[in-house]
Parts: sequence; C-alpha cells; structure tokens
Amino acid sequence: MPRQSVSLDLATPDRIAASALAIVDGQGPAALSFRTLAARLDISVASLQRRCTDLAGLLDLVTDHLAEQLPVIEPGTAWAVATETRFTALYRLLTAHPGLVALRGSRPWLGPNLLARLVEPQLADSLAAGLTPEQAITAYRRMYLFTLGSASFVDHRDPAGARAVTRTALAALDPADFPVLTGHLAAILPAVTDHEVYYGALRQLIRAAAPTCGDDV
Repeated sequence: MPRQSVSLDLATPDRIAASALAIVDGQGPAALSFRTLAARLDISVASLQRRCTDLAGLLDLVTDHLAEQLPVIEPGTAWAVATETRFTALYRLLTAHPGLVALRGSRPWLGPNLLARLVEPQLADSLAAGLTPEQAITAYRRMYLFTLGSASFVDHRDPAGARAVTRTALAALDPADFPVLTGHLAAILPAVTDHEVYYGALRQLIRAAAPTCGDDV
C-alpha cells in the first residue's frame, strides 16, 4: 500500500486530537507543532496538514474532540440543574487542560460537538423555560465567558504553584501602599485556586437569570 494512504489512515481526527492534547498536557503548549505531532503519530507533516491545514484548524479539532465529553442532559431536567451541569462540566474540562486554553487564546470555542452538547441545548432549554431569545443568549454568554475566564486565570493542575506565584507577587508590594493585599494573605491565597469560588458565582448567575423562582426551574 502506498505510504500516503497508510499515513492518511493513521491520521484520524480522534488520533490527531488525542496526540496533540497529550503533547500540550505533558510538555506544555510551546511543544506543540506540526512536526512534533507528525512524529508522534508516525505520519508525514503533509498528511497531517491534509487533516488540519494550520494550527487554528488543529486546535479546533482538539477542542471539539474534548467537547465529546460534555454531558447530554436528560429531557425534563430542571433548567437550573441542567444549566449548572453543563457549565461545571465545561469548567472541569478547561481546568484539566490549561495549556490548550492558553493556546486558543481569544479564539472562539466552536465546533459541532460543543454546539450540539452545550450551546444549542442550553439556548433551547432557556427558551422552553420562558426566557426570551435576548435573555437566553445574554445568560448564556455571561456564564460562558465567566467559565472561560475562571478556567484560564490560573493553572488549576498546580494549585500550590499558583498560590506560590501569587504569594511572591503580593510579598513584593509595599504594605504602606497596599495594606489590604499584604495584610490578608491568609484569606487571599486559598481563594486563588478554590473551585468553589467558581461554583458559587455560577449559581448566582443562574439564579439571576432564572425565568421563575419555582422549584422546577
């Protein structure tokens, strides 16, 4: 069989995405390149480029591969429960892969799986619960952007390191100019990596956007 056919057979979207994610998670975002990925897959760079023409296309492939892990919510689930389930699942995916978050930067997180498992059902549930289209998309955007920001703020895979960096930065401040920041390290440092800060704030956003105050929301 010709080498090109073998190479293309090996370069399946799932295999490319999983291998790229392994590089980013294991070696950091700077280690990801078409050359290193092609070597890991044992294919040619040309074959890899046929599947995803550039880095943007590769990152789209990886993020949509990850989005397959987002839950499918059972019909009839209370709106608030379904909303919290979807966004906490997204948050956990993002915090588990900080290198990918850093690589994507400001690029939108779009793809068939993300749209089908998060965006479309969340908007549909919001409309069914009584929100107007404008309210539904506003609520979605608030929770989505909040989730992205919360996940990218620190490397949650290394909470001790994140707290150490914060401690060093705050310790360099002059207490006369920054009495609150330097005087309350015991309260500030745990909050930097406390996942409950995200979960609690998400619930506040959900309550604020809820179409009714009933128990079935």
